[in-house]
Amino acid sequence: MVDVRPSPIAGQWYEGNAKALSRSVDEYLEGAKLPELDGEVMAVIAPHAGHVYSGAVAGYAFAALRHAKRTPDLAAVIAPMHHPYREPLITTSHEAYWTPLGEVPVDRDVLNELDSVLMSELGFGLSSVARDPEHSLEIELPFLQRALKSDWRLLPVMVRAQEPSVSRGLGRALAQVLRDKNFVLVASTDLSHFYNQNAALKYDRAMLGAIESFDPEGAFDLERAGKGFACGLGAVTAVLWAARDLGADRVEVLRHATSGDVTGDYSSVVGYGAAAVLK
Repeated sequence: MVDVRPSPIAGQWYEGNAKALSRSVDEYLEGAKLPELDGEVMAVIAPHAGHVYSGAVAGYAFAALRHAKRTPDLAAVIAPMHHPYREPLITTSHEAYWTPLGEVPVDRDVLNELDSVLMSELGFGLSSVARDPEHSLEIELPFLQRALKSDWRLLPVMVRAQEPSVSRGLGRALAQVLRDKNFVLVASTDLSHFYNQNAALKYDRAMLGAIESFDPEGAFDLERAGKGFACGLGAVTAVLWAARDLGADRVEVLRHATSGDVTGDYSSVVGYGAAAVLK
């Protein structure tokens, strides 16, 4: 018997039926009109709201993976931890995640390797938790299940800390562990929260500008100055630092929208962005 993390969000944040989920995710993937991507896709950045709100934007990120020349067998999904755990870096204690599309096995060997490198880099490693309620990592899994063409294993990391030193250390550790592996990195983040549409567009353009400039330090500066926001700031900057160490040299923003574009209510919106990190 495999110890599987049960889903706290299937049927609420996304379709709970396998056929309906496959159909909806495929529609998001096929609806993405991508530009020509020049280079190898090392990482993608995707939003993590309920699929009905951010799925169309997420489709752009994962369509970039579906059409990539390389087929990874390891997906490192780096996501924020929204819940009040004390530990700065968290992973699952389970052997697999479950979605209606099937089980996603966790690569325990790579997790243990990452934990060891983090101990050297930061003086602490990954804290394992059971039955976590976090949505931001799981929400990406059905997209990966439909976009990746081969069997793959998951490296799940949830970032509670929001300090540059922790994200930089996590990025260095990820680069060291992934360097000799056939991987893709996924950074899970939404952008501004609960501003009106005009303010959200201003803040989101600033944050996406820092991301597209491959400037994780600048992204932290924006948030500190109140000029741009990302709830997964610690996760997305870690992925940028890791990808840069692994030879990536360009970020291309593929799509931006807000919840207002879905609901029609522009008085208080959440921003969503998709991007590809290229080598």
